[in-house]
Amino acid sequence: MPEHNPLYAEMYVKEYLQFQANLYKVSKDSVAKMIAKVGLLPEAHKKIRQLSKGYQQRVGLAAALIHNPEVLILDEPTTGLDPNQLVEIRALIKEIGKEKTVLFSTHILQEVAAVCDRVIIIKEGKLVFDKSLNEIRLHQNQVIEVTFDYKIEAQFIKQLPYLDTYKNNYDTTWLLTFKTTEDMRAVVFDFAKENGLKILGLNTKNQQLEELFRAHTR
Repeated sequence: MPEHNPLYAEMYVKEYLQFQANLYKVSKDSVAKMIAKVGLLPEAHKKIRQLSKGYQQRVGLAAALIHNPEVLILDEPTTGLDPNQLVEIRALIKEIGKEKTVLFSTHILQEVAAVCDRVIIIKEGKLVFDKSLNEIRLHQNQVIEVTFDYKIEAQFIKQLPYLDTYKNNYDTTWLLTFKTTEDMRAVVFDFAKENGLKILGLNTKNQQLEELFRAHTR
């Protein structure tokens, strides 16, 4: 499925998928199955131009899957989606990935961390990096950005185990780096509770993928 999903906007969803099935000479029964598989049932009676970007991406996925390929190649499939559509398409791609090999091409590294099992970096047509995401995570620092309900001193933050670096980004927000494979989010929650703090926001950041990409493509 190319980045700019090429669809016939004036065709109905079912009509378009039947057209694709005819091109691949597959049974028309596969159309109904594919509509259900990618979650298009509520929109199957509409013309493609009436669909949201998220549902149009589902139509593109259905068209790419209609002939049951062993390998599915997706180029920037999540570009331009709103947060709800993004979560839904991610989940759909991960589900497809249980049965097929999915090559997911993107420059949005958060999408790599959210969807992929393996990371491949290509520079000028040459493979320059190839490792599983688990291998990468084993050798990376955990970075957590946390916002408490009021400002605390650095001496309290330094009590956290495995803490490598810490920075008070803004007022009650801290950027914490840990050297461990243990998931430190639960530890940060326990730390807040023990010190009478409330957590207003907590995000994990994956700097390792950005560093890897820059190191191998600069």
